[in-house]
Amino acid sequence: MTLIETISNYIPEINLESFEPELDADLCGDIDYLGWVGEKAFGIQINSVTAKANFGNYSPTERMKNSFNDFTAKYGGKVFIVFSVDDDIKNVEVIEEIRTEIKRLSD
Repeated sequence: MTLIETISNYIPEINLESFEPELDADLCGDIDYLGWVGEKAFGIQINSVTAKANFGNYSPTERMKNSFNDFTAKYGGKVFIVFSVDDDIKNVEVIEEIRTEIKRLSD
């Protein structure tokens, strides 16, 4: 199972087909997938966690923050960072944050 399928299992109201690779050259290094909600979208960045990494101390660079802000201006939604090990989500609290964003984008 891929991580996108795992996310889809956590959030069944999002159809797997609603995700697509981000192809915008200005964002493609920072945004891995789009989740469409009508005309708006939220972004997902996937980061693999290794045994030596601690995602609790992860902080996006200024360039990434600017890219995330550009994404929000273009698509309306926030960008979420999902940390994974073997296609399992390690920061599961992000699922509720994504659900909240989907609701906000739907209104």
